[in-house]
Amino acid sequence: MTELNWQKSTYSEAASSCVYLATTPAGTILLRESDEPEVVLITGPGQLGALIAILRP
Repeated sequence: MTELNWQKSTYSEAASSCVYLATTPAGTILLRESDEPEVVLITGPGQLGALIAILRP
């Protein structure tokens, strides 16, 4: 199995809960939070892009 390269969100503060993102070789996007790293959300680039577009002011 391929080792994932988890990257911390630039919006996460040093002392707060952090959001991490990783991509698989197939292009799937994985998201997790530092408080519960065993819980991983799986999505695709289009779905994540649509969510970010809706949430951005």
